[in-house]
Amino acid sequence: MYIIISAAMSLDGKIATNSGESNISSTQDLERVHKLRGSVDAIMVGILTVIRDDPMLNVRYAKGNTKLPLRVILDSKANIPLSSRILKTAHDITTIVAVTRKASARKIRCIENTGAHVLVAGNDRVDISALFTYLDQIGCTRILVEGGGETNWSLLNSGLIDEIIVTLSSMIIGGRNAVTLVEGCGYTKISDTRKLKLIKFERQGPDELVLYYRSA
Repeated sequence: MYIIISAAMSLDGKIATNSGESNISSTQDLERVHKLRGSVDAIMVGILTVIRDDPMLNVRYAKGNTKLPLRVILDSKANIPLSSRILKTAHDITTIVAVTRKASARKIRCIENTGAHVLVAGNDRVDISALFTYLDQIGCTRILVEGGGETNWSLLNSGLIDEIIVTLSSMIIGGRNAVTLVEGCGYTKISDTRKLKLIKFERQGPDELVLYYRSA
């Protein structure tokens, strides 16, 4: 299994403003991301991304691509809104909501009634390893993670990421409460940090760079 984090961030490392706006990259970059989506088996996000952005997580802007990767939501307490666009289209696009044993049985039934599949994995937090084992069993070999800072931290800290693709915008967002590319607890010592290798970069339009890193 090959796992990719994809994100757009400002020059100062923010992936959203302190009010939650995350429309950072250009239309050209959006087309590139949708082409990338069309090359994977599943797209994964955390519940905060669903609540904040209400995304569809489909492939719309890649010409000639008809693939519909399945969608995976990390949602420990089954907080996903039943009115979300993801659940409203769960009968058309395979959707997996990964929850823990803390999720209410009533909410799980409501989610399943939309056509989504609920996977119970873990007690307090979603057991990422169990989730990826399940995805591997159903034939997912390439996973694209488009989550927020907490999801990115969880996967990076677990050593599960193979590649990170970051679109670097020229804007400065600022704000101590604005979400950065990786949140979580972070590392105390530089010697403990995750090391990545820059494998290539592309200039995109007048003001964007797309950086490709792989695990060292």
